[in-house]
Amino acid sequence: MRSARLTAAAAAALTVVVPLSGCLAGEAEDAADASAGPSDGDELVVDWATYNPLSMVIRDQGWLEEALADDGVDVTWVQSAGSNRANELLRSGEADVASTAGSAALLARANGSPIRTIDIYSQPEWSALVTDPGSGIEEVTDLAGRSVAATKGTDPYFFLLQALLEAGVDPADVEIQNLQHADGNTALQNGSVDAWAGLDPIMADAEQDGSELFYRNVDFNTYGFLNAREDFLEDSPEVAQVVVDTYEYARTWAAEHPEETAEILAEDAGIDLSLAQQVITERSNLDVDGAPGPAQLEVLTTIGPMLVETGDVASQEQIDEALADLLDDSWVRQADPEAVADVVGQAP
Repeated sequence: MRSARLTAAAAAALTVVVPLSGCLAGEAEDAADASAGPSDGDELVVDWATYNPLSMVIRDQGWLEEALADDGVDVTWVQSAGSNRANELLRSGEADVASTAGSAALLARANGSPIRTIDIYSQPEWSALVTDPGSGIEEVTDLAGRSVAATKGTDPYFFLLQALLEAGVDPADVEIQNLQHADGNTALQNGSVDAWAGLDPIMADAEQDGSELFYRNVDFNTYGFLNAREDFLEDSPEVAQVVVDTYEYARTWAAEHPEETAEILAEDAGIDLSLAQQVITERSNLDVDGAPGPAQLEVLTTIGPMLVETGDVASQEQIDEALADLLDDSWVRQADPEAVADVVGQAP
C-alpha cells in the first residue's frame, strides 16, 4: 500500500469548533448509559455503534446476556457515536470492550491507552467525501480554500487526509472543522461547511436526501476493530472469550440473515430500511477474517506517519510500539461460536 506523509503545516489546518446540535437516533443515549461506570467482575460493559452492524445484532438478540447468564455476569450496553467516543469509554474505564476504526485504535494505543484489538468486525466502505449539489466541488482538488467537516481521530478524518495527499492538496489549504459525525452532516446541510468526510449510516441517509459522494476509495477505509482494555483481558479472560465467541457467531448469523441485519440497523440508526440494506449489502464486508493480522497491520503502517505529522502522536517510535502491541489474534484463533449457538438454541 502507498506510503504517505504530511507537511508540518497540516497541524495548523485543524480548526476546532463547538459541535453543532443534531444527532442520529440514539446518539444522545451514550452519555446516560455510560453513567453505569467501570465494570467489576460481575458486569460486562460493552459498546454498540451504528457503524458496527455486529454489535447491533448481538445487542438486539440478547446473545451476550444469554451466554453469560450462568456465570452471573450482567451486560450493560453503551453507545459509541464515533470511534473517538469509543476510545474515551475505554480510556476512562467506562467500557470493557468498544468498537472503533483501525486508525482510531492505533491513535489511542500510540497515545498510551492500554487497549488490544481482539476481533475484526468488518472491512467496510463506510467513509467518503460528501458535498451538496451546486457547491462547485466535483473532485478533491476543489477542496483547496474550502471548509470540510470531519471527526478528528476517526476513519473519515484520515480518509480526508489521504484523499488530500493523493490529490496533491496541502491540508493547510483546507479548513478542517472538527465535528462529531452527525454534526458534520448537519453543518453541510445548513451551509456551515462546503464538504463533509462522511460516515455510514448517516452518510447513506444524507445521500438519499440529495448529498453527493464526490470521492470514494475503499482502500482508504481502515477495518472495524473490536478493542478491549488490557486489565479487562487479564482480569476476566473467560468473559472476554465469550465476547469474541459471540462476535464470531454473529458474523455467521449476519451473513445468513442480511435482511434481518438490515432491519436491526434501520431501527437502531433511525433510517429507512432501503438505506440500511444498502449499508449492509454494499458497504459492509462482514465476511472477513476476524483475527487481527497482516492485512490490518499493512493499513495501519500507512496511517501511522500521518498521526505523527499532524501532531496527534508525538513520535514514530510511539507508532511503532503501538503497532507491535495492538493486534492480538489469540482470542479469535480459539473462538468457539458453536458454544454460543448451543446456549442460544439456534444455529447461525
